[in-house]
Amino acid sequence: MKSLSRREALKYLGMGSMGLALPNLASNTTTNIMKRAIPSTGEKIGIVGLGTWQTFDVGGSESGRAPLKEVLKALVENGGNVVDSSPMYGSSEKVVGDLTRELDLEEPIFYATKVWTTGEARGKSQMQQSMEKMGASPMDLMQIHNLQDWKTHIKTLYDWKERGLIRYIGITHYLDSSHNDLERIIKSENIDFLQVNFSIANRNAERSLLPAARDNGVAVLTNRPYSGGSLFRKTKGKELPEWSSDFDCSSWGQFFLKYLLSNPAVTCVIPGTSKPHHMKDNLGAGLGRMPSESHRKKMIELINSI
Repeated sequence: MKSLSRREALKYLGMGSMGLALPNLASNTTTNIMKRAIPSTGEKIGIVGLGTWQTFDVGGSESGRAPLKEVLKALVENGGNVVDSSPMYGSSEKVVGDLTRELDLEEPIFYATKVWTTGEARGKSQMQQSMEKMGASPMDLMQIHNLQDWKTHIKTLYDWKERGLIRYIGITHYLDSSHNDLERIIKSENIDFLQVNFSIANRNAERSLLPAARDNGVAVLTNRPYSGGSLFRKTKGKELPEWSSDFDCSSWGQFFLKYLLSNPAVTCVIPGTSKPHHMKDNLGAGLGRMPSESHRKKMIELINSI
């Protein structure tokens, strides 16, 4: 049996128990967010993570990178660890890698990225470059971005997982029109993670894709949790309903995220941000009680009525 690297061993030790906290990095940290298990292994990850599309594409700009350091520190200080990127996101992979090394956060971070090209050789080259940029060896999660040339890349991912180059295999998309394809793949292939578009305003994934993920033991990351920001525009200037306190909600961002997290198939939400205070607010969705089924119905009715 292949021995675990120090990085792998620390991940399993650090996530093996719901109550085991990550080290505090500052004196003003809050209670750690909840964790959920990856069905294929039982390893636990924080239920609120971080997406990097647009927000981390700042290149070498020190002024651009400064707030991102605080975002990453806030994530880890509060028990989060999932950071999702892609070669499609410009300089984001390198920025994530540079900053997590600079902040000495490599051990707690669960690195996720994607292959976004065609052809076996190009796929392998791109994935190797991503691992180097992010400084992740092995890569925690390698996903096939928007199903691009997935039949070619899935063979490479199976091989790389067997060789210990990556730890988990995933597939992604951001359009409802691809949900049927995603469902067929998670039922027929040995997939660890599904990443899919899902928000309280766009619940198509709840029809059959999320139940299929749960039934087939596939972890779920959700993208576009705020429907491209339209949910915030819709609720701007409006007060939270009084009953949102029933599930420990203190902001509209938490309201939207807690709706997603109250679906038992969802493992982790990955909203993107470059602002530390938004990161901290997002993390609040991973604390306290979650909406009940009756609350979920009221949440939908409220958003539909605005």
